[in-house]
Parts: sequence; structure tokens; C-alpha cells
Amino acid sequence: MWIEGEVVGRIDWNDKLFSLQIRADVQPFIAGQFIKLSQVIDDKRVGRAYSIVNPPGGDIIEVLAVSVEDGQLSPNLQQLKLGDKLDVSPKATGFMTLEEIPNTSFAGKQLWLLATGTAVGPFISMLETDEPWQRFETVVLVYGVRLAEDLAYKAQLLQLERRYPNQFKLVLSVTRETLPEAIPTRISTGIQSGEIQKIVGVEITAQDSQVMLCGNPDMISDTNKILLDMGLAKNLRRAPGQITVEKYW
Repeated sequence: MWIEGEVVGRIDWNDKLFSLQIRADVQPFIAGQFIKLSQVIDDKRVGRAYSIVNPPGGDIIEVLAVSVEDGQLSPNLQQLKLGDKLDVSPKATGFMTLEEIPNTSFAGKQLWLLATGTAVGPFISMLETDEPWQRFETVVLVYGVRLAEDLAYKAQLLQLERRYPNQFKLVLSVTRETLPEAIPTRISTGIQSGEIQKIVGVEITAQDSQVMLCGNPDMISDTNKILLDMGLAKNLRRAPGQITVEKYW
């Protein structure tokens, strides 16, 4: 089942990375969930999942996407103009939400959000709600990309830093060029060496930390192993832990 959506806004971050703002009558969603976008291409329906970047509320959903050269849908999405129509799933889904983080005695004082590329989207949605700021003493976002031009929503994240100066810690990682305000270190390497924790001024511990991972499978696999070696455990509904993961592809 699909409903009609209309493109009402777009942002082009670079020649491949873009955001679409779509007006559609979707059901209420939870920050961190994803929606499916679809088109009929060459008489074949093609649908793909995209995380919602904006917080819940209203009739607009915003997604962050990268056009993949041999992709079945993303090149078409990149060509959409204001007023163009596309199909949208009526209900968002996904478990990369703060609701999945346990409310237990070891639920954590710090929330660590580790993202690469477009996977920063669900975390931005969460950060624009009240929940993380009410639940955690410190919120850390580590956002890794290859090039500076790939840092979508950088201005919005810096604004969040100003809004929550005593709670929010932002670490930018740019690995293929030099950016003064970013480290040149991969997320997994920075966590393993302690470089990122030193920058933030907060240690990752099983007693005080909750960590959410979203993005490149290699980053997730490598960082997850490092966190397990540090004594953290995967967060499961039947066995609450400290590591929550969503694989992006």
C-alpha cells in the first residue's frame, strides 16, 4: 500500500548528496524511524527505505539520500523537482529509537550516537526532540564522513551545540581531507584509541553509557567489537544492554 507524496523542498549538499522534504499523510512516527519511498520505473515498482531526518509532528517528512550511480531509485529521486509526486509508505517503522533504550538502573548517564554518512539522519530526528535532553546528562554525536562537503546538516548540529552547551558534544570526523574543526580519524579507531573520549571528556563505560550505532557496516562491525571488548553488551528486549545497532544496508 502506498500514498501520494509531493516534493515541497530540497537541499543539495553536493553533486550526489541531497535532502527531500515531502508532504504526505503519513501516520505519526517515532524519531529514528524510517519511511519507504517508491516509484514505478520501466513498469516495475522500486521502493527503498530512508530514515526520517525531521522530528515527529506535522505533515512533512524529510529524508537524506545519496545518489548511487547504479542505484535503481536514488538517481531518480535526485532529479525530483518541487511539485513532483512520488509514492510513500503510509507508516514509518524501525527500532533505532530512544524507546528501545532500557529504563533500568544501568540505563546510562551518557548517550553516544555514532553515525557515518547519511545515517546521521535518524540521530538528527532524535536530537530535535526533548527526550534525549531530558533523559541523559550528556549527549555525544560522532559524525563520520570522507569529505567535508559530505557533512550534511552541519549548521543545524552546530546550532544544537549552542542550544545545549552543557549537554551536547559534537565530534566531526573527516577522513579524506583536512578540516580544522574535524578529526581525521575513523570512528572505530578513535573509540579504540580513546581519542574521541578524550575530546569529549567522557569515558564509555557499561555503567554510564548507552551507545547507538548507525551507518557503514564496517564501522558498525568494528566499533561493536571494540565496545564488546570494553565490557558493553548488545541491547536486546529480553536482555537490556548498552549497544543499539541499525544496519543501513
